[in-house]
Amino acid sequence: MDAQGEVGAGMIEAAAVNGRVGSVGAGALETGRGLPPRLAEVPGFVAFMGTGWGQPDRAASLAPGAAAAAATHRARLSAALPDETVVVRAGTAPMRSNDSAYDFRADSDFVWLAGASIEDAVLAMTPAAGGHDAVLYIPPPALPGVPEFFADAAHGELWVGPVPGMAEWSAALDLPVRPLAQLPEEVGSAAPDDEAVLRRVLAELRMVKDAWEIEQLRQAVDDTVSGFAAVLAEVPRAMTGPGERWLQGTFDRHARTVGNGPGYASIVGGGHHAPTLHWVRCDGPVTDGELLLLDMGVETHTLYTADVTRTFPVSGRFSEAQRQVHDLVERSHRAGLAAVGPGREFTDFHHASMEVIATGLHDWGLLPVSVDEALAPTGQHHRRWLVCGIGHHLGLDVHDCAQSRPEAYDGARMRPGMVLTVEPGLYFHAHDELVPPELRGLGVRIEDDLLVTPTGAEVLSSALPLDAPGLEAWMAQTVPG
Repeated sequence: MDAQGEVGAGMIEAAAVNGRVGSVGAGALETGRGLPPRLAEVPGFVAFMGTGWGQPDRAASLAPGAAAAAATHRARLSAALPDETVVVRAGTAPMRSNDSAYDFRADSDFVWLAGASIEDAVLAMTPAAGGHDAVLYIPPPALPGVPEFFADAAHGELWVGPVPGMAEWSAALDLPVRPLAQLPEEVGSAAPDDEAVLRRVLAELRMVKDAWEIEQLRQAVDDTVSGFAAVLAEVPRAMTGPGERWLQGTFDRHARTVGNGPGYASIVGGGHHAPTLHWVRCDGPVTDGELLLLDMGVETHTLYTADVTRTFPVSGRFSEAQRQVHDLVERSHRAGLAAVGPGREFTDFHHASMEVIATGLHDWGLLPVSVDEALAPTGQHHRRWLVCGIGHHLGLDVHDCAQSRPEAYDGARMRPGMVLTVEPGLYFHAHDELVPPELRGLGVRIEDDLLVTPTGAEVLSSALPLDAPGLEAWMAQTVPG
């Protein structure tokens, strides 16, 4: 995804959590003739619903190493904020409409510190000798024997299925777990002025990934590469009518099968949609002879995401004009890759890629000024066709660590353990009258995910080819027929 996208995040605060409470009696279950207005108020029904239930499996499902990694993350935060009370909230799924909610995805800071995604949960860290004591507060699941079992659409087991309770989460996470109702009395409220500081500290701590996090990102990238293959296999079907949306759905189905889902809204841009940076509507055709820009990433079950882009010729072969654009972006991309390494300024790859782009555009006669004038802070004429950034941090969020201070992000040096993207592109919109007709409507982006190592950088997404001949060959092997 391009480097200027926004990172969504839930609130970090100590507060009572308003869950979604459904009441049997107000919805479709109450359309039968003669039924009382609220089953939860009928003694016979309530008593009968509390009997005859066995014990389902309520064990917490947790990825190996997640709890230990979270404990290490809490220790790092504790060292960064000694003597400070920290309260981090998982959040609640936003409502889509009426009483229908979107799928829940926990706040990334909460996941980093707790090791799990638990709706409405709150993690509290209070100062103690040698660091902090951590306690997880959750809304207890509503089990058989209480009216909420069938009346609470957010936490009633009849609605949401068997879920871990306090004992199960405590065993899995190696944390004390208590009812959410005890939070205000035991911890109190976090000062609002501290929220921005906490977010900033967490963002900067999350910049350097540990070994466990790197393995999660490797898995995300590997699953994304196989997702690209799955999408290309469906190109012939998409060309018959379903178009971009069929390919978007193909990847999203793949992501939900191998992981938690897509890490962001998948971008599938065919033809003149390819130059639109965030083309997530995906409601256009996939047409022979045009380009197909695919910007996609699998989010693992542990919520770490990949972010990879390639641009393919729908026909399987680049036209002369398409090849011209792709070759320039490839040269820019390789210059950016070469500028990633420990001790380098984070902006080095940005400048390296931009210089290649500006030089190429000047050679094509598109710049009204010299290359030096274009690259100057007061120029930037080449950015007309590359308005977004060249890369960003990657991790639990597709645009990771966005709450960092500028001097800790763009102004910092790269360190081993950082994972980032390099993603130059060229975007010639169909209605741009400053480019020749053969370039109008062409959009090309190449994006890889990189791990900064002690000696250089590793391209985690290297299984996907970069150059035009390699992409053509990969398509020939992947696309049926």
